[in-house]
Amino acid sequence: MSAEARSLQDAWTSLPTPGDVGVGLGRFTGQRIDRILAIVGAIGSTALGAQALLSAVTTLTRPDWLHLTLMLVVFGPLLWMIVACAVGRWVRRVSGTFAVVYALALLLWPAVVDSTRNVPSDQPWIFFLVNIGVVAAVLAFPPRLQFAWALGLPLIYGFVRLTQGEFSRSFWVATGFDVSFTIILGMVIVSLAWMFRQVAAGVDDARAKTVEAYTAAAAASAAEEERVAMGALMHDSVLAALIAAERAASERERTLAVGMAREALTRLANTEASIAHEGSDEPVERTHIVAELRRTLSEQGADAVVEERGTPVELPGRVARAMVLAARQAIGNALAHAAGRGLHVVAESHAPNQLTLTVLDAGPGFDPDAIGEDRLGIRASIIARMAAIAGRSRITSDENGTTVELSWEKS
Repeated sequence: MSAEARSLQDAWTSLPTPGDVGVGLGRFTGQRIDRILAIVGAIGSTALGAQALLSAVTTLTRPDWLHLTLMLVVFGPLLWMIVACAVGRWVRRVSGTFAVVYALALLLWPAVVDSTRNVPSDQPWIFFLVNIGVVAAVLAFPPRLQFAWALGLPLIYGFVRLTQGEFSRSFWVATGFDVSFTIILGMVIVSLAWMFRQVAAGVDDARAKTVEAYTAAAAASAAEEERVAMGALMHDSVLAALIAAERAASERERTLAVGMAREALTRLANTEASIAHEGSDEPVERTHIVAELRRTLSEQGADAVVEERGTPVELPGRVARAMVLAARQAIGNALAHAAGRGLHVVAESHAPNQLTLTVLDAGPGFDPDAIGEDRLGIRASIIARMAAIAGRSRITSDENGTTVELSWEKS
C-alpha cells in the first residue's frame, strides 16, 4: 500500500471524538472545509431567505407593526450572516447570533402573528428559515448543540403551528409532514458537516504525524552524517596532527605540525555547519560576509542590521568561513540570552587585509570567566574557532550588554 493510500486510510479510520476542531496552523484542511461550508451556507441561506422574504411581503396585507418588527429582527441578522459567510469573517459569531434570534422569533410567533388567518396547508414565511437556523448552528456551535438545534427548531415550529390551529386534526397532518421533513433535512445537514470536518481533522492529523516522522528521520540522518564526518575528521586531520606533533624533531617539522593542528581545529569547529569541509580558499569579499550575516539574522527572525564601515577588504575563504560561523554563534547567544534586545552587527576594516566583526546586544550581560568548561558555545565556537585562524576574540559583558569582537589581520 502506498504512503498516500495509508495516509487517507488513517484519516478515515482514526476520526477524532466529536467536538470542536482545534484552530491552529495544522488545521489546513479543516480550515478549507469550514470555508466551503460557510460559502455553501451563504448560497443556501440566500435562496431560502429570498423565498421567505417574498412570502412575508406577499402575506402582509395591512400594516402590522409587531409583524414588521419581527421580520426586521429575523431578516437583519440573516443578511448579516450571509455577508459574513461570503467574506469569511466573523462567521461563527454572526451565525450564532442568527441561530439564537431565530429560535426566539419562533417562540414569539404566536404572540405576534394573527392566528385567525392561518390555513393548515399554508406554510408561514418563518417555516422556510427553519433549516437556515440549523445551518447557522452548524457554522457556530459544537456538534451536540448542532443536533439539538436540528431537532429542536422543527419541534418548536410544530408546537407553534399546532397552538395557532388549536391542535385541530387538519393542523396535525400538515404540521406533522413539515416537522418530519425539516428534522430529516436538518439531521442530514448536521451529519454531513460533522463527517466532513472529522475527515478533515483526520487528514490534518495524518499530515502532522507524517511531518513529525519525516523530521525525526531527517534529524537521525543528519546525526549519522555528522558522526561519520566527525569520525573521518578525527582520523584524517586530528590524529594526523597529533602524530606529526609527537614526531616533530626539527623546527620545520614543528612548524608543519602547528599548521596541521590549526587546520584540524578549524575543520573541527566547522563541523556544525553545512560547510564542514574546507573547500576552496579563494579570497572572499567583505560584502559576501555581510550578506551571510544578514541571511543569518533573517533566518533567526531577528530585527537587526549589519553595518559596513571602512574600506573594502578580501579575506581567505578559510578565514571568512570561520569568522562567519563565530559571528553566527555570537548572534545566536544574543538572541537566546538577551532576546535580541539592542542587537547590532558591525563589519569594519581599516586595511586591505584586516577585518573586525562586532556583535553587540543590550541584554543583562554575564561573567565570561564563570562559564563552565562544558559550555562550548563561546569556548569552542567563538574563542577556539578564531584562534584556529590566528585571529583574536574579545568578549566584554556587564549589566548594560555584551560585546563580542572578532578580528583577523594578515601577519
